[in-house]
Amino acid sequence: MDNVSQNSFFRIVDAAANRASEGLRVAEDVVRMHLDDRFLASQLKNLRHDLAEQVGPLSRIASVARDSIGDVGRTIETASEYRRAESTGGDNAASFESLLVANFKRAQQAIRTLEEFSKTQPDLVSVDTTKSIEQIRYRSYTLEKACRIALRCSSEFPNPSIYVLVEGCDWSEHRDADDLANIAGLDGLASSRFAKTVVALVEAKVDFLQLRDKTLSDRQLVAAGQMIARLVEGSSTRFVMNDRADLAVACGADGVHVGQDELTVAAVRKIVGPAKIVGVSTHSLPQAKQAVVDGADYIGVGPVFPSTTKTFSDFVGLELVNEVCGEIGLPAFAIGGIDLSNAQQVAQAGCQRVAVTAAFSSEPIERYAEVASQLRRLLNVD
Repeated sequence: MDNVSQNSFFRIVDAAANRASEGLRVAEDVVRMHLDDRFLASQLKNLRHDLAEQVGPLSRIASVARDSIGDVGRTIETASEYRRAESTGGDNAASFESLLVANFKRAQQAIRTLEEFSKTQPDLVSVDTTKSIEQIRYRSYTLEKACRIALRCSSEFPNPSIYVLVEGCDWSEHRDADDLANIAGLDGLASSRFAKTVVALVEAKVDFLQLRDKTLSDRQLVAAGQMIARLVEGSSTRFVMNDRADLAVACGADGVHVGQDELTVAAVRKIVGPAKIVGVSTHSLPQAKQAVVDGADYIGVGPVFPSTTKTFSDFVGLELVNEVCGEIGLPAFAIGGIDLSNAQQVAQAGCQRVAVTAAFSSEPIERYAEVASQLRRLLNVD
């Protein structure tokens, strides 16, 4: 390589390394300062350091070759580079997302430049280094997805938030039917206790309803799900199907919730698509972190307390709730035995989103609005 070409190579390496580091640092500041997400901030910091380690052997010479004053790119401008999307209605989510995306793209393009130019200089850059830079680029794509989801969901999911799990309730008159979907176009369910339960929860403005019933056939679950989808339509309540991504699509649910033994987030996305909500049950901090990286929209953390509706062999307690909420900015719902007697303890542990069953099912339907109001007061520690 002649001296002119070598100087150009090092100028390119220097500029690209700086752009990549700067872009990742801005993204890190968004998740660190805005989302208070220690986990994603640490992942971005590690990515920056890993990139610096790969480029490090070239950086000393590259910085000497720097010519920021003579760089012709200083005078090349676009109308959009000095503006990001502005917030509307007091909501800064759009502006933060615009900032996040722009800087991830800046970093990824710069990393690609480093990767491509490193291939031209085998005497200076080893194949292993080029491969490592390539993997850093792929890691940045995964982190961009996780950061964007965390930013969007932290803004869209209410806080405090109430998530209610419902079963088939007391609609036994339809349990033995071969096909609930054929009962008067679902109208046969309209006067059931099940429908009245859902209506009362929607009127109480709970934020999420999950249909979870292991005793029903697939046809019955779809019929029940269709009823819920009909009853939440036009309200602020979202409907999530437990475990079954296929049935979530069939009944028109807003999303699906899976456990550690069910389908992965990636597999669920192939069935329900990118627009629906995907939640994941987690029972440890590593599981919660993995759910974030996998692209979940929210996580359930538990079981926290002994439950009257489900039997557990182990309880993670409030300690894990506190740990997860201190590390992760993605919406987390504490679950397991939570009711009016202990909801405030959950809030004091750092979590203002809860998933409950008995808190409502143990009360008359007429009290659902009051129960929801009391829960929100207990959860609102601000």
